[in-house]
Amino acid sequence: MFAAAWIQLVTSLPTENATERMRAWRALKATGAGVLRDGVYVLPDRPDLHEVLASLAAEITEAGGSAHVLRVEPRDDAQAEALRALFDRTKEYAALMDDIGRARKRFTRRDPAAVRRQSRTLRRQFDAIVATDFFPGATKAHVEAALREVEAAATEILSPGEPHGRRGPIPRLDRRQYERRIWATRKAPWVDRLACAWLIKRHVDPGASFVWLETPADLPKDAVGFDFDGAPFTHIESRVTFEVLLMSFDLEADGALRRLADLVHYLDVGGIPVADAAGVATMLTGAKQQSRDDDQLLKQALALFDWLYAAYSDAESDPERGSD
Repeated sequence: MFAAAWIQLVTSLPTENATERMRAWRALKATGAGVLRDGVYVLPDRPDLHEVLASLAAEITEAGGSAHVLRVEPRDDAQAEALRALFDRTKEYAALMDDIGRARKRFTRRDPAAVRRQSRTLRRQFDAIVATDFFPGATKAHVEAALREVEAAATEILSPGEPHGRRGPIPRLDRRQYERRIWATRKAPWVDRLACAWLIKRHVDPGASFVWLETPADLPKDAVGFDFDGAPFTHIESRVTFEVLLMSFDLEADGALRRLADLVHYLDVGGIPVADAAGVATMLTGAKQQSRDDDQLLKQALALFDWLYAAYSDAESDPERGSD
């Protein structure tokens, strides 16, 4: 059975107000609204979409136009199916699938920056389609699987040896047993490994030193490995290594660290978008380009994560300021 009710925006604007007409059209396009005819738009009856249309209607009225948000019901299943057909995203998914195929052929280890850009662009395109795919089905799942494959290929180029999530519990550990240790991970560290090194240095083992491995087989006997298959600290199921360290050393009560964990998770494996992610990735990319080696990159990353932690801690202590 299809959705029983829909919401409609019936609107008109003065023909001379071209700027406001264009702004309203762009806002409606962003919602993914179906077009029944000029000035009549429809969306599934959901509270969040109702709020969007109500806000837009108020703006149109203030600009001198007319706008009404109505709740309507189809007269039968055939009409309901015709309304639902307005939201068929098959063409958008098909175009994205073509882009995924072309991007995969262009991936090369000689230009990792381009691989990173292409991978992120594909993810943004997919997220944009999903945001207005109100009736997802097999097509979405098929494209998402292809996207994950191409992201895995990109990860193998950008971070060779990226760990696979193992199964099992995460034991609670005593930080006193990890004082002034040598910590080791794969060379050319990126978000998760850099964030882990910061977490270790600032919250687990202030006297820590770090070594960068050509391969996990090069792990020194007295070192604590992290973020590679077989390491004591690595991905476990859906958690990235930063999240595993957070749980292992009982640091989850710190709200700022939890926000950092959300950020690291999204940048490392995707998932729920985080507002700061693009900016952090850009700064780390710049730091990587300006660093002569992994030690210098870590020094730059420590400063960046210090700033983020301070900002998130401030937001946690003053929620109103954090929401500005």
